[in-house]
Amino acid sequence: MNLTPISVKFDIGDGRMVTIETGKLARQADGAVTVRLGNAILLATVVANKEPKPGQSFFPLTVDYQEKFASAGRIPGSFFKREGRLSDSEVLISRLIDRALRPLFPDNYLCEVQVLVSLISSDPEVMPDALACLAASAALAVSDVPIQEIISEARVARIDGKYVINPNRTELAKADMDFIIGATDKNIMMVEGESKECQEEDLILAIEAAHAAIKVQVKAQEELRDLKGVTGKREYTQPHQNEELKAKVAAFATDKIYKVAKSASAKHDRSDAFTAIGVELKEHLGELPEEDQPLVKEYLHDLEKEVIRNMILDESVRLDGRALDQVRPLAMETDILPSPHGSALFTRGETQSLTTVTLGTPEDELLVESAAVSNYSKFILHYNFPPFSTGEVKMMRGPGRREVGHGNLAMRSLKQMMPGSDYAYTVRVVSDILESNGSSSMATVCAGSLALMDAGVPLPKHVSGVAMGLISRASDGKWAVLTDILGDEDHLGDMDFKVTGTRDGIVGIQMDIKVDGLSMDVMRSALAQAKKGRLHIVEAMYEAFPAARPEPKPHAPRMEKIIIDREFIGAIIGPGGKIIQEIQRETGTTINIEEVGETGEVSIFSAQKESLDKAVAWVKGIIAIPEVGEVYESVVKSIMPYGAFVEFMPGKQGLLHISEVSWKRLETMEGVLTEGEKVKVKLTGTDPKTGKFKLSRKVLMPKPEGYVERPERDERGGDDRRGGGDFRDRGDRGGDRRDSRGPRDDRRGGDDRRGGGDDRRGGGERRDFNRDSRPGGDYNARPEKPQEPTFDGEE
Repeated sequence: MNLTPISVKFDIGDGRMVTIETGKLARQADGAVTVRLGNAILLATVVANKEPKPGQSFFPLTVDYQEKFASAGRIPGSFFKREGRLSDSEVLISRLIDRALRPLFPDNYLCEVQVLVSLISSDPEVMPDALACLAASAALAVSDVPIQEIISEARVARIDGKYVINPNRTELAKADMDFIIGATDKNIMMVEGESKECQEEDLILAIEAAHAAIKVQVKAQEELRDLKGVTGKREYTQPHQNEELKAKVAAFATDKIYKVAKSASAKHDRSDAFTAIGVELKEHLGELPEEDQPLVKEYLHDLEKEVIRNMILDESVRLDGRALDQVRPLAMETDILPSPHGSALFTRGETQSLTTVTLGTPEDELLVESAAVSNYSKFILHYNFPPFSTGEVKMMRGPGRREVGHGNLAMRSLKQMMPGSDYAYTVRVVSDILESNGSSSMATVCAGSLALMDAGVPLPKHVSGVAMGLISRASDGKWAVLTDILGDEDHLGDMDFKVTGTRDGIVGIQMDIKVDGLSMDVMRSALAQAKKGRLHIVEAMYEAFPAARPEPKPHAPRMEKIIIDREFIGAIIGPGGKIIQEIQRETGTTINIEEVGETGEVSIFSAQKESLDKAVAWVKGIIAIPEVGEVYESVVKSIMPYGAFVEFMPGKQGLLHISEVSWKRLETMEGVLTEGEKVKVKLTGTDPKTGKFKLSRKVLMPKPEGYVERPERDERGGDDRRGGGDFRDRGDRGGDRRDSRGPRDDRRGGDDRRGGGDDRRGGGERRDFNRDSRPGGDYNARPEKPQEPTFDGEE
């Protein structure tokens, strides 16, 4: 058994080597390769049936890209702990491959083809989507499946003004342009990406930079093919053709098709007229052999396409009577629905989108999970395309690949104008297409921009989009660019592309080119015409809704974000979440705390402004630093014999000593204060050693007449324990120590209580607490003072 692989290598830039290898894995597939960059390895396989299915009338190509979680040393988080249906990101990568590969197959090739690309080893810094098409094309190149050309894709990003090919994940985060380009060594085939308001010429430069890198990749695939020994492609059964029948169809239907095409009729009227021509044609042709019957529909469809294309190129007349650069009539309404947080209805000709916006909390963020990374997204856009939008009856299933792709283009475009991370709301946009006759994704962009502003999301600028088409004729080199294409114009064109942007630049693009030899000059002309159409639409949007609402609607959740020092996060949360739960319970708000660097972001949400204000004041109180001399409204938390503990700021308590409660001398706290009672106190200072707060109530009360200040006493109540003053009689403290322990001077080496021995303030040993005399006279025993607890907030 020979498992020695065949491989080629090439430099993708900055010394990063890409290795393409075949002959070791998946040897029973028609073609199989691995592509490696860093630790990222993709396995691509291709298998094609030898014969088409009977009656097959279209090319059945299936492309699936999947990331194995084992590639990153992870177990999937689903209930079954295994990979299931493709995620949205995997669907989008599958579409990138499909759109680039599909034009490479011969028009008459109808055998089923399946291309599978799997990420089997992940590198957190390598973006696998830029390598997936290279792997798929290389698998086709080393197989005998009939393709006409070799293709590849490359990501190009502008970072600090420089165009970088296939940047790593860290570098890409700093880019202001991010495009994936698909091309052969001669022609651009596919463009998709986003930017922060780039100009048309910037896009051309990015395409040219990517094309230069793709030529290197195509050359490497050709080298691998030659090393593998592939010298030709398989023969395949071509579908039955009848040139005589084709001529009869053209003779009967050409003029009829031309008449309908030039009538500028509505979509369904035009469709019914073309259907009637088909019925007449079948009656005219009469009974046909069984093998010729499917050809009538095919030839009629091809003839419709040819007649309409020639009409547009020769007469500059479109199906609905518009000029080539004319946008269909526009109608826009905002705040059309009473309950959603934002809503808009955007109508352009026979295309209509009803879009809603919902504002949520960080708890509503979407987890976007892949093998390498898992991130949370605060901006979500969903696109729905129900069958009634085209007047059809179909099964209602989940969103298909088309819906995922259209929604992603709209999401990437609107995301460029969304506020930054300091905007705490999670925002969900839902576009329901109610009518469709071309470019419903661009209607979603326009309706989404209007609805976001209606919801009070602070978009700085409107974003609009327009779908463009290009028709060309190789025989005489004629070409025409169409603005705001219809559904029928989309199907018959050689290039369709969608461009989104603001007044100041492009924010998103999706382009598919179906012909060879399209020059950059033609592309420049198409982009310039797209800009004109895009600006026409965006100006109409400003007229309809010039700026975002200053704040959300009354029934939308209110939000405020507070930036705090990281050290205060624990104080707001409290032990076991006690404090934050109490705030949420008492105020009816939702609070989210996120640590960002050296700071914390506290996001507070509430449906009521009053509740929001109460929670904000509570949090600000916790993080506020008490100021000496300030007066606070406090709440009595507990009563002790020596005073009351009061909370004068959220999370901050202090002792209101019995001597500071009133100017009157109090012997007990009974009946003076009660737990839960509100008391005004003044912060008079803090203990420099313990940090305890010194509070006073009496300083806020008027002094009684004739009140005489008493001399200050130390904490233990003596006038001077170290001198010879007259101490209060403290009574017998357990016996005469002179009788039992000898003279004091003998025991301590003198009558200096601050000296050595068992001095209470030094380091000596205290052997007995019973005393009956001190220098200066006897005093009675005093009850031991209750211990005062220390609170976290006092330190």
